[in-house]
Amino acid sequence: MLESSINDQDKKKIIEVKTFSVPFASGEIQENITFPKNSSSNTTKEEIIHQAFKLHSQGKILEAKKYYQLFIKKGFIDHRVFSNYAVILKNLGKLKEAETYSREAININPDHANAHLNLGNILRDLGNLREAKVSLLKAIELNPDFADAHLNLGNILIDLGNLQEAEVSLRKAIELKPNFADAHLNLGNILIDLDKLQEAELSTRKAIEINPCIAKAHSNLGIILRSCGKLKEAELSQRKAIKVCPNFGAAYFHLGGILKENYKLKEALSNFKKAKELKVDSKKCLTEIGKVLLEQGKHIEGIKYLRKGSGSIIFDLNNGFSKI
Repeated sequence: MLESSINDQDKKKIIEVKTFSVPFASGEIQENITFPKNSSSNTTKEEIIHQAFKLHSQGKILEAKKYYQLFIKKGFIDHRVFSNYAVILKNLGKLKEAETYSREAININPDHANAHLNLGNILRDLGNLREAKVSLLKAIELNPDFADAHLNLGNILIDLGNLQEAEVSLRKAIELKPNFADAHLNLGNILIDLDKLQEAELSTRKAIEINPCIAKAHSNLGIILRSCGKLKEAELSQRKAIKVCPNFGAAYFHLGGILKENYKLKEALSNFKKAKELKVDSKKCLTEIGKVLLEQGKHIEGIKYLRKGSGSIIFDLNNGFSKI
């Protein structure tokens, strides 16, 4: 099976996408609503909720958070507020609080598919994969045409190792939303793991066609092309990934591997070191750095890095190779 990423954590990052939609709105947002720093005790439920949605829509998350808190503190009830507030808490890393408010949103309105979606993604981040799967299935039961729910169910099924089922979910997401770049990207990643490289390439190229600014798609395409022996094209894809996202450590690692295969050892070494600097799997980076140093004839330094990376090596000074 083709190695599509350098470790499980990196692989999860490749398939993980932003899962929460733009905040819900109850009618038109009132553009003329403004509040002083400390809102009046007479501020109405409608004023607070409209301002919260407006700020959230504009990406003013911390300001929106204050209005959601004010709404809840006043004892007002609205499932959309609890669900949106849970999204903010989730993105701030406050997962248990996010779970609490997401469940409250569902208690208020059990038929709100988006709240079940949000809860499922919170549970996924908490590591409760089977419970997360149940939440996503409920979201789909309530709204069978919910493309985001099919996408996120696919992601959870990947985490559970059910790749064939995940493929079905992602294809359904694409059927419902043909220009869903994230779904094409994630489907391509699954197809890599299933050794369906031709299909994986098509799906990944489709993601890039829809959104050329997805660095992970360019990197994944580079992985596929390298496996097919197209090293020049693979190198260009990894460089494109880095251009889109200069701090994408995995792309530096994969580029280093391609350059090493092409005997561009100095540049390969630089890329492996950059990958390590960007917190890519330290042991694998150290091992690859060691291998490059050995090929450069720097045996003592190379062995030092290999020992740090793999713990043990077998090295033949006469033939100049190492086995990790």
